[in-house]
Order: sequence, then C-alpha cells, then structure tokens
Amino acid sequence: VIALTEAASDQDHLHLIVDCNPKVPNRNLAIAGRGPSPAAELAAMARRLERAGAELLVMPCNTAHAYAAEIRAAATVPFVSIIEETMAEVRRRGEGRRIGLLTAGGCRTAGLYERALVAEDLQPVSLDDEQQRRFMELLYAIKAGRRDANLAVAMRTLALELIERGAELVIAGCTEVPLVLREGDLPHPLIDSTAVLAAATVAYAKRRRPLPAAPA
Repeated sequence: VIALTEAASDQDHLHLIVDCNPKVPNRNLAIAGRGPSPAAELAAMARRLERAGAELLVMPCNTAHAYAAEIRAAATVPFVSIIEETMAEVRRRGEGRRIGLLTAGGCRTAGLYERALVAEDLQPVSLDDEQQRRFMELLYAIKAGRRDANLAVAMRTLALELIERGAELVIAGCTEVPLVLREGDLPHPLIDSTAVLAAATVAYAKRRRPLPAAPA
C-alpha cells in the first residue's frame, strides 16, 4: 500500500489501522474440519478496526475469505474482497479461459476461486493432490522465513505444471506466493492477488473508485 501510494510527504500517505493477529485459528485446518473456526476472531477484528475508525476493511489472506460473510455481518463499513478484486483483474487482462490456481488447501477446499471462475464461464486449473501437498510444504517454509533460490525454483515448477496442463494465466492466490514468485518468472501472466488488493485499497481510500457497498 505504501509503495503504491503517490506521496511527496508523510501526510500524503493513507492512515492505516492494522490488526495483525497471529492468534487467529489456522484457516486451513478449520476448513478441513480439523481445527476450530476462525470466524469469531475475524469478526471481532472487524469490529475492533471499525471502532478504531476504519472506513473500509481489507484482509490480505485469501483463505480467510471463506469467512467473508461473518466479517461483513460484524461490521457496518465496506469490506474489500481479495477474491472479487482478483477476479476483476482476471477480467481486465482477458488472457484466456483456463486459469491456473496456486492457493492454500483451505482456499482450494472452500472453492473460493473455483466458484468465482466458473461463475465467469472460466475454467479453473488446479494442482493435483500431490502437487498441493508440495505447495503447502513450500508455504509453511516461507512462513518460517525461507526465501532461498531452491524454494523459488520449486514454486515456479508448480506454476509451470499448471501451465503444462493448459493454464493460460496463473493466480498467485496465497500471500506467501509472491514472496518467491513474481510476474515475469513464468511464460504466461501471473496475477499477484496481494498486489491487486493493495492497489484496490489505495484506489478506494483515495476515492478514485466508489467504495463497495457496505453491509445492509
């Protein structure tokens, strides 16, 4: 957000209120039915941010959007969906109908991007079970602080496997992915959902775009 904001001084930047809460229950385990739901904690975070003065809410976690309804129900200010914003970028690019997905297990199980793509008459191209297992290992390595070349090569390999299966565009649908895989690393376009959300946040906050509808 800071990098995308045109600013000549401190005062030109956005007022950000951040609730960075590492105690939110594991979204992947919850969606798989092997852990507690994070819905109540996410809703509480939304209420805290609104009370602190937030005029819109953004959540840079794709998988946690499985609980978007609970977040929207908890707040009266607009919630910007990383899924919806990324889909808008897919439409804007118009790079074919077969869309590769690099998403965490919970996001995949919840079908967040799959449903959104099918609704647009686009075809999701997902990792198979073994590839998904490897992908999750890479994600947790990144969470643990690794950024080495071997890890980046392994992530690129998974993306290339999606392309080999017909993907014409790949969505980096997990915030860890763009830490090691970037646009230009693949022969086909890569959409960084985190960057898309950050750009949308700036556009909404600067009132370059009308705010999404707030909960009824």
